[in-house]
Amino acid sequence: MQQQQQQQRKFGNFYTLLRMNLTAEDHSIPLSDGNSIPLIGLGTYGDPRTTPKGSAYESVKLAIDTGYRHFDGALVYFNEHEVGQAIREKIADGTVKREEIFYCGKLWNTFHPPDLVRPALEKTLKTLQLDYIDLYIVEMPTAFKPGDTFYPRDESGKYIYHTTDLCATWEALEACKDAGLVKSLGVSNFNKRQLELILNKPGLKHKPVSNQVECNPYFTQPKLLEYCQQKDIIIVGYSPLGTSRDASWVNLKCPPLLDDELLVSVAKKYNKTSAQVALRFNVQRGVVVIPKSFNHVRIQKNFEIFGFSLTEAEMKAIEGLNKDIRFVELLMWSDHPEYPFHDEY
Repeated sequence: MQQQQQQQRKFGNFYTLLRMNLTAEDHSIPLSDGNSIPLIGLGTYGDPRTTPKGSAYESVKLAIDTGYRHFDGALVYFNEHEVGQAIREKIADGTVKREEIFYCGKLWNTFHPPDLVRPALEKTLKTLQLDYIDLYIVEMPTAFKPGDTFYPRDESGKYIYHTTDLCATWEALEACKDAGLVKSLGVSNFNKRQLELILNKPGLKHKPVSNQVECNPYFTQPKLLEYCQQKDIIIVGYSPLGTSRDASWVNLKCPPLLDDELLVSVAKKYNKTSAQVALRFNVQRGVVVIPKSFNHVRIQKNFEIFGFSLTEAEMKAIEGLNKDIRFVELLMWSDHPEYPFHDEY
């Protein structure tokens, strides 16, 4: 009990300092492997069927000009070529240096077998036309049948899964880090049990530095956040502003987050938007946020979270909004043996 209290004091003090010292120019926090990660990044997912070509390219260029240095992408987003082009052009014109950019890529479900891990990472590097990426994460703990199709299904339309050995996949990722292809390794959508599989793996060389999960004022992840803090794993929060209202994959039992009365009222006090308050809430907890937007006004607004700070009372009040309901449930894969969301956290 005493050790737990010391742990809480340690993190409490750290995040108080964090809250005071954040600036638009310097808002990176340390990772356990000696690297660091900017607390706000731009998510680059867009439905490839409906997103106009060039959206990611234009948005990343604008984001770099705005001050963003962290970009979250994936091979399965089908736009890494645009993101890479924007980054390379901004390096070429002298706006940024490569070492100032933090890019996170993801290992998709069809590439879990160890012999496919490095080719998948090399495909991302080739698409981006970069020599290394800063963070490479296992996108889901759920392996799919390997092959040319990212979403393999049988004749009846059922997804085709593959035997999952997360430790074997992790060892292949460790080899990629040792080869200099990636600076840091992490995971996404892992629950505590799945994290412990990696952390307790015999001969572990590189522990995961981050776990990317849904995290916002309606789904604050208190138990997973506390566990990860104890293990020195940074939480990266996706859907930090809630999500689109697309019923095909979003749980609509949750009302729109940004209309919440408390967030609106706190925003009014600081002459900010409810989105800015929601983002500020997470970064003050030490949670990295990666709001996705291709709307140029919103990209700029989402970055304006460093000129104010929430009081302890406001933080507690916003924590009280937690509904323990996910926007992103991914129920279409809930019959997978490694579906992560059956566990409490």
